[in-house]
Amino acid sequence: MSHNALPTAQQLADLIRSTGAVIDPPLVKGWYAPFRETQSREGAELRADIAYGDDERQKLDVYVPTAQRKPEDAQGRPLLLFVHGGGFVRGDRRERANVGWRFAREGFVTVLPSYRLGPQNHWPAGAQDVAAAWAWAYANAQALGADPQRIYIAGESAGAAHVAATTLIARLRPAHVSAPRAALLVSGVYNVHLEKLARRQFGVPSPDPRNEAYFGSDFASYPAMSTVELIDSAPFPLLVTWAELDPPQMQIQAGELFARLVTQHGFDPDVAVIRGHNHLSQLEAINTIDDTLAQTLIDFMQRC
Repeated sequence: MSHNALPTAQQLADLIRSTGAVIDPPLVKGWYAPFRETQSREGAELRADIAYGDDERQKLDVYVPTAQRKPEDAQGRPLLLFVHGGGFVRGDRRERANVGWRFAREGFVTVLPSYRLGPQNHWPAGAQDVAAAWAWAYANAQALGADPQRIYIAGESAGAAHVAATTLIARLRPAHVSAPRAALLVSGVYNVHLEKLARRQFGVPSPDPRNEAYFGSDFASYPAMSTVELIDSAPFPLLVTWAELDPPQMQIQAGELFARLVTQHGFDPDVAVIRGHNHLSQLEAINTIDDTLAQTLIDFMQRC
């Protein structure tokens, strides 16, 4: 691949396949950087750095569609709250600007919050921040041209862990806010107790720089912080996805969450495998030359 020429879709697919199930942000960001620089922003405008809380991390960006509303949006456009990942210790909403542009171009008022991170903040700080951003979105939906009854909540990786906790654990939900129209969980982790017991199998180092920073090192308390053990909300539409080349712990926990929701809690979730992608490439590809994940999420939301 020439340094001057953009990689083709096939070259990117080959790179992803040959690299395998690794999580290497600089590497994967580099593959998509040329496309991100020229991504389309047509049909959307950005309203940046809006505070939804007092902490410096409690800020959000809103991507607002500018195209004419569709007939089905007469009561307001759908709103998507999308929560970035970063292993509980890093990440920022601006790194997922491509998600904001892509879904706003599709007609969704798209809200991207940042949230408090470990090790300065511990469980359930991330979920509490998602709840606060959700409450903000609900309160401001109509002013943004959105329908407060059509709020979808999505997250990727650690963001999916926070979204799962916020939507599935009743006490973590914002007060006086109706259930989401749907939740969409992309390559998340939902059982910190399992991750502690299966470090050998999952290739997780000890100490664990990700989980111990956010959940602490009192391992006896891990079951009480594992979303799969705490589900108590009434069923609502939900999509669980993982990448074909996700590390084993993401695929196993997606399967466990799905199984528990179906057999123990009366849910009827959808599942999807994002073919040809790894943990990060599926997100970096959004609004570039590969729409696999974005289209999977859009198709699901349009059915709900």
